Amino acid sequence: MKNGLLIWNAVLTVAVAFLGYQHFSHHSSDSAGGSISDASKGKKIVYVQADSLLKNYEYYKDFQKEFESKGFQLENDLANKGRSFQNKVAFFQQRAQQGALSQDQAQAAQSQLAKEEQDITKYRDDQLRKLDEERIKKTEEFYGNIFEYIKNYNKENGYEFVLGYSKGGGILFADANLDVTKKMVEGLNKEYKEKEAAKAKK
Repeated sequence: MKNGLLIWNAVLTVAVAFLGYQHFSHHSSDSAGGSISDASKGKKIVYVQADSLLKNYEYYKDFQKEFESKGFQLENDLANKGRSFQNKVAFFQQRAQQGALSQDQAQAAQSQLAKEEQDITKYRDDQLRKLDEERIKKTEEFYGNIFEYIKNYNKENGYEFVLGYSKGGGILFADANLDVTKKMVEGLNKEYKEKEAAKAKK
């Protein structure tokens, strides 16, 4: 999730490219000899503050909380398994030093401990893989929701460009009058709440 802003800007870049292509594919003959500034004159452009959207979009906040909780639970689970295993190793070493185990018993105990260690490692890898797969699926759903909402939002407003803005990004200046972040966040949160309410009824 640390790369959330980078992914979000990439998604908005795709949106910009898509909307720009739709417009310029119908006006290629008019803009073929013009500069970039000439081509952008008179265009309907708005922008969304990426960091503000992520901060205020309820889906994203729930998404973060869910995976932080799952990561914490897995960490505790692995810590408990690790402590239990270390206790078994310590008990085995104590008995071996006391001469309480025959050679066959010691070998059997070592084999059992080696297998248990492998099982813990496999369990850790499997759980991390599942968590990562779930995170990727959720992330795709998250950005899919945003992209779909932008398209629907644009049907009603007819913008030719919807840009993603963040400090230090590629856009050096953005007129506050073109900022539609609040509207986007309100619409996305409304849509998210409606979907969650529909799921709860099932």
